[in-house]
Amino acid sequence: MDACFRDRIDAGRQLAAKLNTYAGRDDVIVLGLPRGGVPVAYEVARQLRVPLDIFLVRKLGIPGFQELAMGAVASGGLRDVNKDVVCYLPDADAILDAVAARESVEIERRERAYRDGRQAPDLRGRTVVLVDDGLATGATMRAAVGALRQRNVAKIVVAVPVGSPETCGEFEQEVDETICAIAPDSFHAVGQYYEDFSQTTDDEVRELLAAAAREFKSQNE
Repeated sequence: MDACFRDRIDAGRQLAAKLNTYAGRDDVIVLGLPRGGVPVAYEVARQLRVPLDIFLVRKLGIPGFQELAMGAVASGGLRDVNKDVVCYLPDADAILDAVAARESVEIERRERAYRDGRQAPDLRGRTVVLVDDGLATGATMRAAVGALRQRNVAKIVVAVPVGSPETCGEFEQEVDETICAIAPDSFHAVGQYYEDFSQTTDDEVRELLAAAAREFKSQNE
């Protein structure tokens, strides 16, 4: 099939059109999942005239079996543990603590690099629009949602330009609102719906966050 989006910025514009009810609201913040979700989130935040930030998530892979996740750690050190996996591990707490500590260091490094000294936002009581460039299995998004629930946010909205119908349907049961701009029956991979799905760099993430901060400040002066 033909691609539905030129690139992530175009995808963000199309996604923002489905989020108009959140435009200009003081309680709303858009969080992009780095790296690929940030260009989409940037355009969503710009169109809605709300602040943009990031929410970093790192998978906690079992040592020696990295593809098997025993959970995830997110910004602020919040953990989401897959109890169905952890229950089979000998000395699970020690393994979980060691892997989580290593991944937390990486999250802190990336947050410093991406934010350039800007403080992380207080999310308590806010409506969070959590954005990625697409949903395939939804593992990263699911970990982010689990961690956000521990932040005492008022509402979680999962918003993506494209996703698997099955995964989008699952999130409709897990969060307050799910917006999948398109959920084609022929879904195989997120990248097939983009003309340009080139990798987003750390520098691009940093530049988009800085630009969003400047634009939001100028809107409110």
